[in-house]
Formats: sequence, structure tokens, C-alpha cells
Amino acid sequence: MTLRSAVQNIVVQHRWCYGYRRVAAELRAQGMFVNQERIARIMREDNLLAVRNRWFRPPEYSLCTARIHLNLAGRMTLSGPNQLWAADITYVRLAGEFVYLAVILDVFSRKVIGWALERNLKAQLPLSALERAVANRKPPLGVVHHSDQGAQAACRDYKDRLRHYRMLPSMSRPANPYDNATCESFLKTLKREEIHAGTYRDLEDLRERVEEFIERYYNRSRLHSALRYSSPEEFEKEAQAKVGGSSAAAIVTFFGG
Repeated sequence: MTLRSAVQNIVVQHRWCYGYRRVAAELRAQGMFVNQERIARIMREDNLLAVRNRWFRPPEYSLCTARIHLNLAGRMTLSGPNQLWAADITYVRLAGEFVYLAVILDVFSRKVIGWALERNLKAQLPLSALERAVANRKPPLGVVHHSDQGAQAACRDYKDRLRHYRMLPSMSRPANPYDNATCESFLKTLKREEIHAGTYRDLEDLRERVEEFIERYYNRSRLHSALRYSSPEEFEKEAQAKVGGSSAAAIVTFFGG
């Protein structure tokens, strides 16, 4: 499990772009004695090799469809909810397997508006989180959707769904987690306060506990320092009350003054 955890950390750190040879080299540089065959087996069992293959040799995509979009999130000044959404994916280690969690947050209030938990990293994972967010928020046209440059957010199915909902895609710069700091902060909180503090029988047990944490604790009750020590739902209600239920459009700056 120590080796599996190290492999997972390296793969996530490098945005699922490392193959087993680079992962093995990174582990050796960290002082671990491993061979490539064992790393390949671990990555195959944890569905990591399949993700890498899909990114480089997708069956129905061409490289021209995996375009990297401008980072709009860092240029926006928000005035209300449903202006900028941020998405990310992380892994959770259970006793006998790794599972994957996709989340979408409204950056204005830090509220988790969509999430999905599955055993693999196929495109359906973030798509399920996106559909849940849309059902919960019924967003207006023009919401900016920000993510990293992972294969899931760059695939054709996901970009087609964003286009269907008239959302504007935005992506972080390579290897720069600060561009998606809202999601990074939430995932850190989730792991520290719930996942690392508990034990789970199986995936369904984890799903129930994650739902409890997100829907009934984090969104409704947990005070957030960046929100003047309000919960995300309370912060949204206060913001909407101040402007009579509507808010001005976000400001996007492309050139410094």
C-alpha cells in the first residue's frame, strides 16, 4: 500500500501524463527500489495506464480536438454565483482499491454544486458531476467552467456538453495548481476532515459519507474563512439579499492597467 500510494501521488502530481517508466524513474529518484514491470502492474490494476493511453491514442478523437483553452478564471472579478465554476478530480484510497472523486464548485461561494464518485477515470465521471451541477443550479448562459488540463476535461464528450449548456471553457496553466486553488482547497479540507479521519467498508459506504459531508455539513454549516466565516449557502443568501436577488455580471480583465 505504501508503494501504491507513492505511485498514485506521482500520477496525480503529473496530471495523469506519466507512464510507468517515468513513474518508476521518479520512485527511484526518491530512494525506492522498484522495477518497471511491478509499477506497470500496479498502474494497470488502478486504471491509470488506460487513462494515459486514452489521452495519447483516443479511438475517436484527434489531437486537434484536445485544445487547451485560455485561463479566464484568473482574469475574473466575481459579483455573484453562477459566474465561474471550477472542477477537479482526486483519488481516494480504500482498503482494497482506489476510487475517484470529481467535484464542481461555484467559486464565488465555494459551494460544491456537483460531484460524482466512481471506480475509474473515464469521461463519464466528470460528466456525471457536471450534470449534477447543472440540475442543481440551472445556470444562465455564459458560465465560465474552469478545470486543469487533464484528459477528462479536454475530451470531446465533455467539451460538447459544455457547448450544449453554453458554458465557456477555461483551463489552468500546466503544472500550476494555484490556478484552481478553490477546488484544491476544498479537496484538502475533505480529505483532512472526513476521508483521512474515517474508515469505509466499501465504495457505497464512502459515497454515503461523502454525500453527508458535502451536502449537509460543508455546504450548509461549515464556516469558511474566505467567506467572512459564513457557510457557502449562507454566503450566497447574504449576497443575493444585498442586490435584491440578482447580481451584476462578472468583470473579465485581459490587459493590466
